[in-house]
Amino acid sequence: MAISEATIKLMTKDLALPNNILNTLREDALKVGVSKKEMEEIIERVMESYEYACVEPCEAVGVVSAQSIGEPGTQMTMRTFHYAGVAEINVTLGLPRLIEIVDARKSPSTPMMTVALDDGYSTDRDKARTVAWEIEATHIEHLADVTTDLANMQLIIDLNGKVLAQRNLDIDDIAEKLRDGLKVNITSPDVVENQLIITPDAPSYRGLLQLAKNIHTIILKGIEGIKRVVIRKNGDEYTLYTEGSALKDVLQIEGVDATRTHTNNIVETYDVFGIEAARNSIIKEAIDTLNEQGLTVDIRHIMLVADIMTCDGEVKQIGRHGISGEKASVFARAAFEVTVNHLLDAGMRGNVDELNGVTENIIVGQPIKLGTGDVHLIAKRNGD
Repeated sequence: MAISEATIKLMTKDLALPNNILNTLREDALKVGVSKKEMEEIIERVMESYEYACVEPCEAVGVVSAQSIGEPGTQMTMRTFHYAGVAEINVTLGLPRLIEIVDARKSPSTPMMTVALDDGYSTDRDKARTVAWEIEATHIEHLADVTTDLANMQLIIDLNGKVLAQRNLDIDDIAEKLRDGLKVNITSPDVVENQLIITPDAPSYRGLLQLAKNIHTIILKGIEGIKRVVIRKNGDEYTLYTEGSALKDVLQIEGVDATRTHTNNIVETYDVFGIEAARNSIIKEAIDTLNEQGLTVDIRHIMLVADIMTCDGEVKQIGRHGISGEKASVFARAAFEVTVNHLLDAGMRGNVDELNGVTENIIVGQPIKLGTGDVHLIAKRNGD
C-alpha cells in the first residue's frame, strides 16, 4: 500500500540532506507510490550514497583534484587539429585544448560556435542555409572573379549571378558596400551583365595593386570573423557549426536559438552571458575535451577548478597572472614562479606570511593544516 505525502515528509524530516536532494526524493517517492518498507530502503540507500559522496573533514580537495585532472592529462595526445565530426572545421583538442581552458585564453587557437536554430528553421534545410548565409562572412572572392586591367588602370569584377541569387544579394548592394569600403568610383556597364568596373581617383600602378588587395578585406554580407559555416543534421534538426566566433552578433540574427547556442571561447561567453555561464562553459569544455580522449574524470574535480577560476566574478587563469600569482602567502607565490622577485618585493614591503596554507608550511618544515595536521590533541593530567 502506497504511503501518503505526510508520511513521506515525516520519514525524511530529520535526514541530513541538502534541500534539493530532499525535495527530489520526496517528489519521486510520491510519484512512484512506494510502501513504507520500500521508503525505508530508499532512504537507507540514498543516505549511503550521500555519505559516500561527501568529502571528509580536512580533506585536501585541491590536491586530489589536481591529481585527478593531471594524471589523465599525461595520457592525452598532443595533436592540435582534429575534425570533430564536422567536415572542414578544425578544432583544437587534447592537451593543448585543456591548457587553453585553464589558462583562460582570451581567444582560443581554433574558435568555433555551435549555433542552434529556432522552430521553423531547425527542420527546414533551406531556411537553415539562409541563416548560415547571414552568419558567414561573404567576401568578393566568394561571388566573383577580380581581374586587374593595367591598360585602362581598372579593376574588373565579373559577378556570378547564380551565387548572388543563392546568397540573396544583388549587384547594387555589392557596389554600395565596395564604394563605402574603398571610397572609389564604381560603374556597371550596360553591355555586360553582372559586371562592375572600379576606377581609382588617382590611377597609378601601385595604387591599383593596393586596391586589388584591399577589395578582398571588404565584408559584403555576414559577420566579421566567421570564416565558414557548416550545416549538419543532428537527429531531426539542423545545427550550424562555425569556424570563428562572434557570439553577441550571432544571437541577434533571426532564427538563432539563443538558449542553445554556445561558443568554445570562455572569455567571450563571460562577456555576453556573465560569470555563471563562463563557469558552466569551463566545466563543459573541460569534460568534453577529456571525454573525446576516452578519459573519465569526476565532474566535481572540474567543478572545483571552475569555481576557483570564477569565484571573484571574473575569469582568471590558473597561473602567475591569475590564481597562483594572487595568493595571500608570499611563500606560496614564490614557490610557483619568479621566486627571487617575490621574496625581494615582500622584504621591501615588510609583508607578513601567516603560514596558513599547504605550500608555505612545507617550505618552513611544519605540519600542514590538513588531515591529522589540523587536529590538536589536549591531554589532561590527573587531578585537573
